[in-house]
This record gives sequence, structure tokens and C-alpha cells, in this order.
Amino acid sequence: MTTLSQAEIASRLTARPDWRIENGELVRTFEFEAFPDAVAFVNKVAGAAEHANHHPDIDIRYNRVRLALVSHDAGGLTDKDFALAAAADRLV
Repeated sequence: MTTLSQAEIASRLTARPDWRIENGELVRTFEFEAFPDAVAFVNKVAGAAEHANHHPDIDIRYNRVRLALVSHDAGGLTDKDFALAAAADRLV
């Protein structure tokens, strides 16, 4: 697994405008109507993450879910991170 260059990351971010880079991680916060909706989303993301064998850091705060993606084993951001971000966007 190859890490992406800064130019590749910038290019991929144009397709994911709600995501940002924070401390070397690909991050987005999703907001839902209520806590059960946030939990349902997390369960969907968990299924997609398990299928991809790529697991995000997940933080739930009432109706907000923060996902943070990075390929620790590769030492940075990879295609897997952007693929899981795209999957999370589709699951909303």
C-alpha cells in the first residue's frame, strides 16, 4: 500500500469537499437529527469498514459522528482512506 503525495491528497479532496486533513488524518463530522440516527450511521460505517478491512476512528457526540481515517500500517493516507470516505458519504 502506497501513501499518497500531497498533490494526490489535494486532488482527491476536491471530490470530497466535506472532508479535511487534520493532523495527517482524513476527517469529517456528520450531523444527524438525533442520537439513534447517529448510531445507525455508525453501524453502517462499521459494516463498510469491516468489508474493506479498514477501520476508522469513530467519535459519537449525541447527534454528531466524527470519522478520522488514516492507513497506520502505510504511515499516511492511501487510496483505502478515500475509498472509505466515499463509502461513508454514500451511507448518509
